[in-house]
Amino acid sequence: MKQPQGRFSEREREAVYRAIFERRDVRRNFLPTPIPDMVLTRLLTAAHHAGSVGFMQPWDFVVIRDHATKRAVKGLFNKANADAAARYQGTKGELYRRLKLEGINEAPINLCITCSRRRGGPHVLGRSTVRETDLYSTCCAIQNLWLAARAEGIGVGWVSILDHQALKHVIGVPKSVTVLAYLCLGYVSAFEAQPDLEAAGWRSRIPVQQLIHYESWGNRLHREEKKTDAYHQGLYKNGRRRKN
Repeated sequence: MKQPQGRFSEREREAVYRAIFERRDVRRNFLPTPIPDMVLTRLLTAAHHAGSVGFMQPWDFVVIRDHATKRAVKGLFNKANADAAARYQGTKGELYRRLKLEGINEAPINLCITCSRRRGGPHVLGRSTVRETDLYSTCCAIQNLWLAARAEGIGVGWVSILDHQALKHVIGVPKSVTVLAYLCLGYVSAFEAQPDLEAAGWRSRIPVQQLIHYESWGNRLHREEKKTDAYHQGLYKNGRRRKN
């Protein structure tokens, strides 16, 4: 069978899937080793090459290294986290309070990613019916950065427990711009084998076949052999073992 046009080599494909399967939301194990400017530029360039609705490229990146700024953001996290913890009671509450949910001070670089929703003018191609596509586009940029960082051996953690309006005041983001993500970046001593929340028993990964519908919602194929995400991840890992 003829190879599809533009298909990567087997080694290149394995590298892509490795980055996907081994990507983690990192909150611990950060090393004090600085990220070289050249490497950071590569990550931000990878993010900037994400697809965007109407090619509006709505993202901006605020790079934060200053310890005083990090301490101020950590204060915002502590307040929001205390409010969030109050929502969980009993065993769930105890587990929540044991979780480490950020690495703001430990990570050498904090990165705030924003979405300028007015960029491109009042009429952006492809955005007239689904206004949120600019936000979705910025999320694609974040995923690009995350996968590129994993390939560089750099951990990334998304700090979602923050008051974004208060965060704007700390780092000077204009009112018209939306804060979308606050990330912690740094080299790490190790990447965990499992996502932290899965390892802690907070939630388990849903088998992918439970989430696939064919032609219409609720129509699932029932086969004797189901190719789950664990199956495909196993193929990737076994392929690497054979090469090693």
